[in-house]
Amino acid sequence: MPVSGENNPSSAHPSRRHVLLGGAALGAAAVSTLSPVTAAASTGPGRPPKGDVFTLGVASGEPEAHSVVLWTRLAPRPMAEDGLGGMSGRPVTVQWELARDERFRHVVRRGHQRTGADAGYAVHVEVAGLAPGHEYFYRFRCGRHLSPAGRTRTTPAPGTLGAGMVMAFASCSQYEHGYFTAYRHLAGDEPDLVLHLGDYIYEYTRDSYVSPDGNVRDHRGPETETLANYRQRYAQYRADTDLQAAHAVAPWLVVPDDHEVDNNWAADVYEKPHIPQPDFLRRRAAAFRAYYENMPLRRRNRPHGPDIRLYRTVSWGSLANFHMLDTRQYRDDQACDDGWKVCEDAADPARTLTGDEQEAWLLERFRRSRARWDLLGQQVFFARRMNASGATSMDAWDGYRGSRERISEGWLAAGVRNPVVLTGDVHTHWANELKANYADPDSDVIGTELVTSSITSGGNGADSDPGEDPNLRRNPHIKFFNAQRGYVRTRLTRDELRADFRVVDYVTEPGAPVRTRASFRVTDRHPGLTEVTPR
Repeated sequence: MPVSGENNPSSAHPSRRHVLLGGAALGAAAVSTLSPVTAAASTGPGRPPKGDVFTLGVASGEPEAHSVVLWTRLAPRPMAEDGLGGMSGRPVTVQWELARDERFRHVVRRGHQRTGADAGYAVHVEVAGLAPGHEYFYRFRCGRHLSPAGRTRTTPAPGTLGAGMVMAFASCSQYEHGYFTAYRHLAGDEPDLVLHLGDYIYEYTRDSYVSPDGNVRDHRGPETETLANYRQRYAQYRADTDLQAAHAVAPWLVVPDDHEVDNNWAADVYEKPHIPQPDFLRRRAAAFRAYYENMPLRRRNRPHGPDIRLYRTVSWGSLANFHMLDTRQYRDDQACDDGWKVCEDAADPARTLTGDEQEAWLLERFRRSRARWDLLGQQVFFARRMNASGATSMDAWDGYRGSRERISEGWLAAGVRNPVVLTGDVHTHWANELKANYADPDSDVIGTELVTSSITSGGNGADSDPGEDPNLRRNPHIKFFNAQRGYVRTRLTRDELRADFRVVDYVTEPGAPVRTRASFRVTDRHPGLTEVTPR
């Protein structure tokens, strides 16, 4: 199977950068501090798995001041059609350990966990009793197989402002459209935290969604509908070493968008009404189960049939709150049959994108916030975005204006100090000022939106001159647009948020260099954007 990037050679004592770039830092020949056990004892009855079981890498997520989630999934043959990655179906035991150093000389926690076919051979370890604001390294062992090492960290203690943090966020990685080089560069930036805002996988069968530049890799299997289909598709994506590097560098916070289930789905409404899907909720249940299995989520995020609770807040001391939203599961169906429309129904104040319960939760989080920065990690375009005919996207917040107004008014009423919306979905970079009244260019700026381009979706894309872009002339609150592939890197301090829009010039071949196309600053207590010199 083609992958972008190459594993680095194994080493018993890896350099820190070797670990951070997701190399095979500690292979089977490495000196391990994991307690010695026989292969049979670690894998259960019968023969141990043949071949490397850690082909999907390692990950961590959901950091708290004293806890973090560690993840891996066993798959000696990732492309197995039954979705079990070549495992036998028998349960196995996987050992894990967490250390203060990348050479694992100072191990602070270790243990073991049982996994099997019911879990898709995924392992989720919730490690507790850790020190706040610390960097840790972790790894797993199954039989004679030792995983690569990953880096993670806990959040600062509550009330701690700290010196700042680096957070990167990404979205939309269509495997067929290109190589995941941008993930590799994201890892090289060594962020403290990564947010993934949806479309981690795409559901389509081979060649049914073709990039303008042609597809350079192929999906395996049919369009994802069953649990086995989704498990196989996640395995194909997670076997990519560039994606593994991004997971190994830092803890992740994740939310899905539409392609983890079905394009532009809304609640229990699927995208293709002309193609009957009588078992759509069964499909949604399979998709959520596979999503949970393949993401470093906590036990409280386990799905229940077709439902999964994913909206939540993770605090980085008193510096930042990350409010992770779900804009698919609870929304009303798209107005005027979806698409770009001039649609009166979009202004109906009763229409909701978040659902009543999630909206009430978010408004309460605003009221309780004492953080310097409140960031909304979510999926679809928040600011108004009007095309030449005056139409707006019914799939974005423009199609749910009442929801947008209630959320915006909520952070104003609560006195949120610095509201910033983080967005994916649209395969292009944008920097937007959020307005109290978009119809009035002189209306107050009440917040900021940063939109990341895709990792690969849409192919190579193209650079453009923001000064000549008609989108910016029609929408003066939009300050930047770029149609290349990449991600956004931010640095948050007590005084400012700096956003660097990172781009690669091509994805149809591996190894593209990265550069910062534009940088913007948001100053404490001053919503809005100031362009600064990239560095």
